Amino acid sequence: MTDDTAWQPSAAYLYVLHLKGPGLAWEFLRRNPHYRADWSRAVHGTGDVAHWGLSFPGRPDA
Repeated sequence: MTDDTAWQPSAAYLYVLHLKGPGLAWEFLRRNPHYRADWSRAVHGTGDVAHWGLSFPGRPDA
């Protein structure tokens, strides 16, 4: 078994300790390689990100 008490978060990621659900979910989602690929295709008009459960309030085409 490892000693988990020695683990310390990097200063660059301390902000995640204060995130609420949606913010924390976004931090995981934006690092997901499948999401990133889908988003890239959607930006170029050849893909869809609706299955990720995203909504874009204020977008006229949403």
